[in-house]
Amino acid sequence: MSVGGFEVVSVIGLGYIGLPTAAVLANRGLEVIGVDISERAVNAINEGRAHFFEPELEALVHNAVNNKKLRAVTRPEFAQAFVIAVPTPISEAKSPDLSYVKAAGASIAPVLKSGNLVILESTSPVGTIEMLAAQLSELRPDLTFPQDAGEEADILMAYCPERIIPGRMVTELVENDRIVGGMSARSVDVASKLYKTFVRGDVVATNGRTAEMVKLTENAFRDVNIAFANELSKVCDKFGVDVWEVIELANHHPRVNILQPGPGVGGHCIAVDPWFIIDAAEGQAPLMHAARNVNDSKPGYVVEKVRSLAKPGDTIACLGLAYKANTDDLRESPAVTVVERLVETNEHKVVVVEPNVETLPPHIAGLNLTRASLEEALESAQVILLLVDHDEFKELRAEQLVSKTYYDSRGVWRHLPA
Repeated sequence: MSVGGFEVVSVIGLGYIGLPTAAVLANRGLEVIGVDISERAVNAINEGRAHFFEPELEALVHNAVNNKKLRAVTRPEFAQAFVIAVPTPISEAKSPDLSYVKAAGASIAPVLKSGNLVILESTSPVGTIEMLAAQLSELRPDLTFPQDAGEEADILMAYCPERIIPGRMVTELVENDRIVGGMSARSVDVASKLYKTFVRGDVVATNGRTAEMVKLTENAFRDVNIAFANELSKVCDKFGVDVWEVIELANHHPRVNILQPGPGVGGHCIAVDPWFIIDAAEGQAPLMHAARNVNDSKPGYVVEKVRSLAKPGDTIACLGLAYKANTDDLRESPAVTVVERLVETNEHKVVVVEPNVETLPPHIAGLNLTRASLEEALESAQVILLLVDHDEFKELRAEQLVSKTYYDSRGVWRHLPA
């Protein structure tokens, strides 16, 4: 079955971006070959299961696999289009690590054929799509690419950054506008047709470098604005003022829209992507740099606030580990950083409650902490630290916190129900 001129699409990387993309494409009638180096992920998908939690995703995967529209493998196979959605982390020195993108390029090179479309979705520094095209050209000298052959190239190259958030991935994949940047007009046109098979929002065309910069700009903008809220929370603490009331009242101004503070910034996008600009801008992004430093400092600030409230030997219950409410996503989570630092102080017993994560990853499970249910934590702890505004924690009543010392980093207990 041909959908929008496509029959077979391969998605390289079946994580938080790749699997929802593959599932949505497959449910639109395309044959989708998902590729991931994790045998656990591949086996789960082929059994019709998502290997992480996301609303609606499990049903989409199950339906696509049952209808034989989605299958997962560990090595790429021939397809008409290849969508690369692999991680782009930062190094210890805060510079971009493109090793996963390069590995993805190397993996698809042997199966490329004339007429193929290669799309990079991974958030990347400006110029990455050109780097990928150069790599593929070197690996496949028998094929031509846009940097050399322009509109006559055998292989089309495009960049289309994802714009979805955990908890709403499936909805936002379909409803959000998409920016499609290409290395040729034909690349943009063909890539746009693929996205229009499932995107209800606008599909907006530009060039590759602009599309890369747009994605980085979106996340840097969010980071700077969150940094203002986090810095404001420290200032309000200094003055003995409720920061959430200040923000609520300030936002009555028609041109003010302050975001909410928290224990830091997490997730693979906002906490990482501004460094791609800072690293390459050679001193031209001091505001973004300052914002990153403010947000990275907030977990340490929370730790010191809680330590000041706890007595020696107290048990501290940390509510939440995910970076975002009602998800199991631990990537770059400031809550995890807070817990790690509390354990490192070796001053208190640390109890952790995280209802959305079934098995803690080794680097957390190996810490000197206890995992407990919410009820167990409330019973055993003298100090309660709210790190993530999961629904379970927002529903606590004042009587459950009586005689407890607590610190609310999210502002959800300001008006506890009686």
